[in-house]
Amino acid sequence: MDWTGILVLAVVIIAFAAVVYFVVRNLAHLVVNSVVGLLALLAVNFLHLMQYAGKPDIAVDWITVIICALAGLPGAVIVVVLSLLGLTL
Repeated sequence: MDWTGILVLAVVIIAFAAVVYFVVRNLAHLVVNSVVGLLALLAVNFLHLMQYAGKPDIAVDWITVIICALAGLPGAVIVVVLSLLGLTL
């Protein structure tokens, strides 16, 4: 077998192991951030905070849930700001 192929395979395996290690190590932080983002979005809707700006409540659909789950609290802020600007997701 070619040595360059073995070297490339070893580098790919090491990179994959590093990504898996990073995700597993930070999994608790990612979960907490996701839950906080989703709770913030639900709190904005539950308290009808968007009505103070003259806007309807934020529609909780798949795209807003995915944004809040992946980005957490900054994702919820982005969804609220986009809703305030009149951009629907």
